[in-house]
Amino acid sequence: MSIGNSPEDDRPSIGRVLQQARIAAGLTVEEISSSTRVRIPIVHAIEEDDFSRCGGDVYARGHIRTLARAVELDPEPLVSQYDAEHGGRPAPTPAAPLFEAERIRSEPRRPNWTAAMVAAIVAVVGFVGFTFLKGGDDSPAATQVAEGPAPHKKSPAPKSDKPVDPKPAPSDSAIAAAPRDKVTVRLDASQGKSWISAKDHNGRLLFDGLLLQGQTKTFQDKERVDLVLGDAGSIELFVNGKKVEDKFQPGQVERLSYTKGDPAVG
Repeated sequence: MSIGNSPEDDRPSIGRVLQQARIAAGLTVEEISSSTRVRIPIVHAIEEDDFSRCGGDVYARGHIRTLARAVELDPEPLVSQYDAEHGGRPAPTPAAPLFEAERIRSEPRRPNWTAAMVAAIVAVVGFVGFTFLKGGDDSPAATQVAEGPAPHKKSPAPKSDKPVDPKPAPSDSAIAAAPRDKVTVRLDASQGKSWISAKDHNGRLLFDGLLLQGQTKTFQDKERVDLVLGDAGSIELFVNGKKVEDKFQPGQVERLSYTKGDPAVG
């Protein structure tokens, strides 16, 4: 028998892999928590390979997948490693036995022919009496009552020869217009979704979360707006009414600050 570590023993731990990938992506624990909705204490515990705070194997495997995708890792090798270190993949719950309906099926009830015949006779007598009373009334009013009211015809709306003025399309400068006594920053997620964080000049958090494709966020402050863009290549940036022409790469993390005046990075 040979003595030594197997290749699996030489693998870095799950927490170590997630922590290194997060640091390489330039993200803090708080930023990962905001983008994944996994609480900060649980992120810290997982990076220290403590899965006791996850609430069970099912939740631990789900958190591993979520954190791995947030730092652009393939989650399946990490989940397989977790299963190997914690007793294997959970066994599926067996299906419940089928309910035996035959045991509680009641005896079929015999039809009550007497009651059915009485109901049929009453219906025939009522119909004959109604026909006898209404048979001689062939007036137009009676015909209209029998057939129901004539459908009301809606008169067509009068046509107007006045042309409809098309609404002018707003320009970029009009959309991004901003007062001169403040710094105004607008983010358009035109190319895809991106996690963003925005703070004012006092460090107060204005927004921290995911901006989905097609969504827009605008921030104002009297002195400065600080930004962190998780995927700067997906964002169109307008500062103080002007579009920032910097070409950010997809997946690029950018930390930016803007003040009053031209859209120059502070």
